[in-house]
Amino acid sequence: MHLSSIVLAGGKSSRMGRDKALIPIQGVPLLQLVCRIAESCADTLYVVTPWQERYQRLLPSTVQFIKEVPLFGETGSEKLPHGPIIGFAQALAYIQTDWVLLLACDLPKLRVEVLQEWAATLDSVEGEAIAALVPQAKGWEPLCGFYRRRCLPSLVEYINQGGRSFQEWLKQHPVQALPLPDPEMFFNCNTQEDLFRLQSQVQ
Repeated sequence: MHLSSIVLAGGKSSRMGRDKALIPIQGVPLLQLVCRIAESCADTLYVVTPWQERYQRLLPSTVQFIKEVPLFGETGSEKLPHGPIIGFAQALAYIQTDWVLLLACDLPKLRVEVLQEWAATLDSVEGEAIAALVPQAKGWEPLCGFYRRRCLPSLVEYINQGGRSFQEWLKQHPVQALPLPDPEMFFNCNTQEDLFRLQSQVQ
């Protein structure tokens, strides 16, 4: 199966106080680390961000950047970045494969073998399901999972109606559950405390 991947690198990192994508994990910037994992699972990798020039030097030329742009009616870059659902929708318009792996750029504990195992099951996902995601207590885990390209019209309609929540959008559609063998896979670096915890574990 041909598979694309989208990595979201458009967050403000306000809780961290500095750009999460550039934080080194054992000497490797977090965005670079996540992109390497994504490339191990997908044929084509896209990074969606308002700041291509900030990250371009970190990644191989095979990575395709998609510039996050203002929504219709917005003016100026002060409206950027949007939330993750907007970046995803803007990138999804470029996808050519039936399935896409969506990843946030702040997941340092992703496991390639788990992502590859999930990808191998996509052929058996029920036809009406728009996504294959891991169920969590708060709902689905939207930023580490697989989406069908054909969900784009529904996603655009939801956004045009003012929707900005992955959870609320996903509630409107069938989603197939994926098993999670290691909950630490979803550990994300949002704060300095998260970073200190991670660094103490990898040293």
